Amino acid sequence: MKRSYRKTDMPVEQIRQLLEPGPIVLVSSRWQNRNNIMTMGWHCVMEFSPSLIGCMITATNHSFDMVRQSGECVINIPTADMLDTIIGIGNTSGRSVDKFKKFHLTPGEVATVSAPVIEECYAHFECRVADRKMLEKYNFFILEVKRATAAVWPRYPRTVHYRGNGVFMESGRNIARPEKFRPQNL
Repeated sequence: MKRSYRKTDMPVEQIRQLLEPGPIVLVSSRWQNRNNIMTMGWHCVMEFSPSLIGCMITATNHSFDMVRQSGECVINIPTADMLDTIIGIGNTSGRSVDKFKKFHLTPGEVATVSAPVIEECYAHFECRVADRKMLEKYNFFILEVKRATAAVWPRYPRTVHYRGNGVFMESGRNIARPEKFRPQNL
């Protein structure tokens, strides 16, 4: 059955409430022997191989300079049970606070970068800045994932997605249709 919706105009600056597909991530960075964590909701997969992720970090954010200077970071995927921590990290500046200590998080070992993983998170992507062409104009980092690790269970964790204006959404149930899925070379 086809469905029709009644529609109205919406402010274009609010489209992310409907378009933002990815989960909230925690970006850990390290520069000059200091660690930091930021909450990020704006990122996208840009390429599969090499694995590239694009993300925007506001230039006034403490993590912007840390990632820009070090040329690396770790994208950590938290689960929905960490929502209060996710929000707290996003509302705290790393310029004056050690967020690992404040939020009782464990910095973990990495293999390819100096920034630590957050042990309490479900998955970790160790990244290096691969391209800086859009950095000065748009604060847009293009990161190459050098190593990825993830928990073996659950296969599909409950994650948090930001809808804007302080509204979060928890990932819903999985709808599998493998018999209908046909990968295409686009």
